[in-house]
Amino acid sequence: MTRAGRPIELTSKEFGLPRYMMEHSGAVLSRTQILNNNWGYGFDPGSKVVDVYIRYLRAKIDSVAEAPLIHTVRGAGYRLGH
Repeated sequence: MTRAGRPIELTSKEFGLPRYMMEHSGAVLSRTQILNNNWGYGFDPGSKVVDVYIRYLRAKIDSVAEAPLIHTVRGAGYRLGH
């Protein structure tokens, strides 16, 4: 993956999140939707794993560009894009 012309190395789990979010660009995706897509339906919905991986992605993806790519929609989930 690249951002602002710079290569960004992601693990397979990290890559799965922006891929899924790009497939639903502009849509607000709940933690449960992201969790079910990337980790499967058997994962604890109370887990903070989505938040942790979003933090990892922000550190890698948003740190190399001026505008953030991943946005938090308070009380709803996350959105990719402007």
